[in-house]
Amino acid sequence: MARSDHPQHLSSSLTPETLAVAAGRPDRTPDSPLNVPITPASTYVAGGSLEYGRYGNPTWEAFEDVVGALEGGRAVMYASGLAAAAAVLSLVPSGRAVVVPRHAYNGTVALLRDAARRGHLEVREVDVTQPRALVDAADDAAMVWIESPTNPALEVVDVAETAAAARTRGALVVVDNTFATPLVQQPLALGADVVVHSATKLLAGHSDALAGVAVAADDATYELLETYRRLHGATPGALEAYLATRGLRTLAVRFERAQDNARRLVERLAAHPEVADVRYPGFGTVLTFEPVGGGVAAHRVTTASRLVVCATSLGGVETTWERRRRWEGEPHTIPEGLVRVSVGIEGFADLWADVEQALAHA
Repeated sequence: MARSDHPQHLSSSLTPETLAVAAGRPDRTPDSPLNVPITPASTYVAGGSLEYGRYGNPTWEAFEDVVGALEGGRAVMYASGLAAAAAVLSLVPSGRAVVVPRHAYNGTVALLRDAARRGHLEVREVDVTQPRALVDAADDAAMVWIESPTNPALEVVDVAETAAAARTRGALVVVDNTFATPLVQQPLALGADVVVHSATKLLAGHSDALAGVAVAADDATYELLETYRRLHGATPGALEAYLATRGLRTLAVRFERAQDNARRLVERLAAHPEVADVRYPGFGTVLTFEPVGGGVAAHRVTTASRLVVCATSLGGVETTWERRRRWEGEPHTIPEGLVRVSVGIEGFADLWADVEQALAHA
């Protein structure tokens, strides 16, 4: 890459908050734009490094520069988070096993189960609340897939300990870092081989761009992931890449505000008489709760809000919630009444007033 702010040219002492703003910028020549422009091109003049629209795009590269700098590796952008997951799972040799939390994102689990039905791999779903569950299942496995926190149970895994133990067994270690973001943890520095994000969520952060990204710790893995994108056509649009990069610039301030709202909301919910249980890992912008009355009450609450949006997905500037068991693929170990809340950046007084009036419908 010709840009002077490629991650290798930025000081390693810069904080993630600064990297999110500084990485992925054009060269500082007079009258150049501060942001890499949208490049809606399928074809390029021959003789350069791009050649064709499926092979590369300057707008993707800007996003990849930022995420690579934040995670400490080399990033490949995809059309969605699930496309990124599919690319990473292509690293598993045919017939080998993948270990995954039983409460991982249901799209990931569905992808794994589909591959297992086709005879491509074996899936080992484990309860990560049991000490060393991921590691104990990793014998002769090709990959250990970690979510921390898990979606939607919000279980926390010790990434460094699990990665070290899994790698001694010869397994590739992958961490879905969508919930925590590199502001909380950088899995490659903790021993992981690959990091995955649904960039649709907190990285882009405005509910307007569908995108995914995988970050490799080494060049060989990066080449495999980039080749998968070329061959399978899992390419992001230029507009989506631009929106995702723009969203990344404010990740730190969005995350800080939403996390503060989440912590305050946890305290209020835990003290509310209509709430039976609250889960929160102690960090991040996502929490869950169960209203007294189970699934019926959860449906009533989530459809009674006026400010909070009843919707799937998460990580946007707006607060959203939903009863997770409304989705057929959600595990039966997730309670019927569990409500997943993605907390946004609204004024807390307004947010709580809406949640409180919605709970009155329970």
